[in-house]
Amino acid sequence: MAGRITKSEDQLKPDPKFGDKVLSKFINSFMKDGKKAVAQRVMYDALDRIENRLKKEGGKEDDAPKTPMDVFHKALENVRPNVEVRSKRVGGANYQVPMPVNARRRQSLTFRWIVTACRAEKGKPFAQCLAKELWDASRGEGKAVNTREQTHRMAEANKAFSHFAF
Repeated sequence: MAGRITKSEDQLKPDPKFGDKVLSKFINSFMKDGKKAVAQRVMYDALDRIENRLKKEGGKEDDAPKTPMDVFHKALENVRPNVEVRSKRVGGANYQVPMPVNARRRQSLTFRWIVTACRAEKGKPFAQCLAKELWDASRGEGKAVNTREQTHRMAEANKAFSHFAF
């Protein structure tokens, strides 16, 4: 198939606890220095914290997620951007041109925004911050969702330049 550079998508194994490839990819995205076991422990600790919070809250809403994996996927869905602005040089001037985002980049931006929001939170364990960010994102709040909203606002503001799209 043209355009594929690596077989990384085929080689990606699902995570051992939940058997989810997206979760495995997310764990890989915040892993440092190849320490996958540490990254998995952090992620599973965050999911345990979310599970405890779900038990404590007791499903007040009927459309509320019921498992930690539902919270995780709902958070990713709420952070995932539809459009972004890209810089385009036309006649000596730079324009911020709104462009639709392809699926692969949407996922990588989602992961990056969640991890960046967690790393910006200093003084707390990463698992605690990750659990809080995923919980907030699943409810449409938090720093990562705010980043998405800002990106969409920028695209909306620069809609006049959309005819410059590559």
